[in-house]
Amino acid sequence: MVNAVFFDMNETLLDLNLLQQKFQYYFTDPYALKYWFVKLLHSSTVMASMNEYADFGKLSRAVLEDLAVESQVNLKEADIDSILSSFKSLSAYDDVVPALSLLKDNNIRTVAVSNSSKDMMKMQLQNSGLIDLFDSYYSTDSVNTYKPFKQIYQFVAEQEKLKLDEIYMVASHDWDLFGAQKAGLKTAYIKRKHEIYNPYYPKADISGDDLIEVADLIIDLNI
Repeated sequence: MVNAVFFDMNETLLDLNLLQQKFQYYFTDPYALKYWFVKLLHSSTVMASMNEYADFGKLSRAVLEDLAVESQVNLKEADIDSILSSFKSLSAYDDVVPALSLLKDNNIRTVAVSNSSKDMMKMQLQNSGLIDLFDSYYSTDSVNTYKPFKQIYQFVAEQEKLKLDEIYMVASHDWDLFGAQKAGLKTAYIKRKHEIYNPYYPKADISGDDLIEVADLIIDLNI
């Protein structure tokens, strides 16, 4: 029985195209955004493995400053603010509202889980028009460690009074699903990018090319 679906937000629900445009404006490398995100995940993983924690927004800024130095790009504080503020205005993919509505119509709870602060999550959900389709949303600030470490998934399940085996975690990131699996959740992979699923990570329980397909597969499990 599936009673709830947890969702990653950035790149799973929210399209990073606006952020990509900002990176392309300031950086000549077309892969600058991807490289920044990889460096950010590396930093957060190292921090978490050492039992250290910092606000994800501040960590994002520090990594962006480092990328600018490495790329020999002169970013002013206003430029950094402009780039990072794009996160507040990301649009939802076209399949998100129909998929969330399907889950709600079938009495399956929807919960957003993110490394971003709760204030940032609220702005993102409001500005993308998704907030009314979510029962709740949680930041890793609640547990002082980042995804994919298992504490956040288990904490949210406890707060929502859910059993771990009745939850699906949906994400477009294989590393996120790896963490959810280690926490005891079922997982669903949404193929947002042209890349392989890491063969050294456990496979997701289900996968789909769009979120409506994933939602239908989850709903079918309750029939």
